Amino acid sequence: MGNWVVNHWLSVLVLATWLGLNVFLFVHAFLLYEKADKYYYTREILGSALAWARASARCLNFNSMLILFPMCRNLLSFLRGTCSFCRCSLRKQLDHNLTFHKLVAYMICLHTAIHIIAHLFNFERYSRSRQATDGSFASVLSSLFQEEEGVSWLNPIKSPNTTVTYVTFTSIPGLTGVIITIALVLMVTSATEFIRRNYFEVFWYTHHIFIIYFIGLGIHGIGGIVRGQTEESMKENHPHRCAESFEKWNDHNSHCKPPRFEGNPAESWKWILAPVVLYIFERILRFYRSQQPVVITKVVMHPSKVLELQMNKRGFSMEVGQYIFVNCPSISYLEWHPFTLTSSPEEDFFSIHIRAVGDWTENLLRTFEQQHSPVPRIQVDGPFGTVSTDVFHYEVAVLVGAGIGVTPFASILKSIWYKFRHADHSLKTQTIYFYWICREIGAFAWFNDLLASLEQEMEDLGKVGFLNYRLFLTGWDSNIAGHAALNFDKATDILTGLKHKTFFGRPMWDNEFCTIATTHPKSVVGVFLCGPQALAKSLRKCCHQYSSLDPRKVQFFFNKENF
Repeated sequence: MGNWVVNHWLSVLVLATWLGLNVFLFVHAFLLYEKADKYYYTREILGSALAWARASARCLNFNSMLILFPMCRNLLSFLRGTCSFCRCSLRKQLDHNLTFHKLVAYMICLHTAIHIIAHLFNFERYSRSRQATDGSFASVLSSLFQEEEGVSWLNPIKSPNTTVTYVTFTSIPGLTGVIITIALVLMVTSATEFIRRNYFEVFWYTHHIFIIYFIGLGIHGIGGIVRGQTEESMKENHPHRCAESFEKWNDHNSHCKPPRFEGNPAESWKWILAPVVLYIFERILRFYRSQQPVVITKVVMHPSKVLELQMNKRGFSMEVGQYIFVNCPSISYLEWHPFTLTSSPEEDFFSIHIRAVGDWTENLLRTFEQQHSPVPRIQVDGPFGTVSTDVFHYEVAVLVGAGIGVTPFASILKSIWYKFRHADHSLKTQTIYFYWICREIGAFAWFNDLLASLEQEMEDLGKVGFLNYRLFLTGWDSNIAGHAALNFDKATDILTGLKHKTFFGRPMWDNEFCTIATTHPKSVVGVFLCGPQALAKSLRKCCHQYSSLDPRKVQFFFNKENF
């Protein structure tokens, strides 16, 4: 069985385990509240809506416990780079951290909807039974021990004149429920692809409402609106023995005394305490690192509104393909944006390339363009690991960058250049295929010098076939194409100055993968992408299609950058 199949089924196993735990917790809680004698009298008022509300609450707690773990970036980097048991297939599961985070969020939304709908039925039945004057079982239960208010009530609506709205906004469970629901809606709606790409600041600020969500969730159960019969009361009034004679409970001669009730203790805080403490420790560590001074050694303005910053920071150590979070206090004290490192570990500085694609990045470029102003202060947190750190584990690597998505591969290509310069024989990778897809000609200027240096270095060392790169221009017109055609016979490309010619349009991935599979019939090929989801879908499909069922033959592994 091919390794990609192993990874696929391991991902399926992780997903199935998570779903299985959700189903188990839901069914277990549902049966408990639907069958347990302790909640017999509660069910007489609420019916099955009680079990639906409590089962969904159990799953809500479970998934709220999980949702912070994928965002503990230092923990993931530690597992990725340190723990031996996280190598290969197990380690690749860490690359799905954001996907898992989203799946858990969707599950939280699902159970939130179930929980809210169930409690709407519950409150309607609480209200109806409290207002009833027909002497029904539900009305008798609702009026129990009202003279001893707060001691042993079953119905939280204490008076027939009390409205559901009043109870909702004056009780701790009701008010916190409203608050965490609003927080959840804001976080989920602002995390859509459109908002994140076009209004990142909105996403960034609203996502930090998670603090309110977890505080509200932790105290949501205080107040004990959901109540069950006490153990002592069940000895005096067991439902199986006394429920049918409820009219005689207050008779002195009756062997069944009126039941007494108690609220369930708050449980949510027990589920979320450990991950919240871990996440607080994570943020403290990140805050401490971000306060270390950063020295900007060089600022370069590239074409197509791209800013390059070269920096130094005491104790900073990186690997290829890693990324950092950057903050500029003069623009915003709270906003931190991720950028892939474009420098290599062999260099005595670290660098990033920032393209102006939003308010924050445009303000940053504008700040650095002001030549007479002092260089703004920059704070850096990281670095953190990504899938690209595994690139040298493969015999053959296929690197695909779309636009500014080329940045992680710039780090990789620079590192390769240094490894060849210093005759590093530990390099496992034998061949690299590099595809760079851009809309504008000027974008190729960002790393022209790097590609030219690599071309020359490979030629001098007699390793011309080591680096095979293709540059694709998608935003072109007939004038550009005609100019390139007229100068096609020249030794260097008229658009980039490189020896390899620029292609117009997009790669034919089936042809490219077929060629690679034919050239390397027994190799393990790592395919790395930093680009849009549509391109990821195409590359993932090709990886599956062109991987051999025979594990001894060519295998393609798909890896996508996620921040």
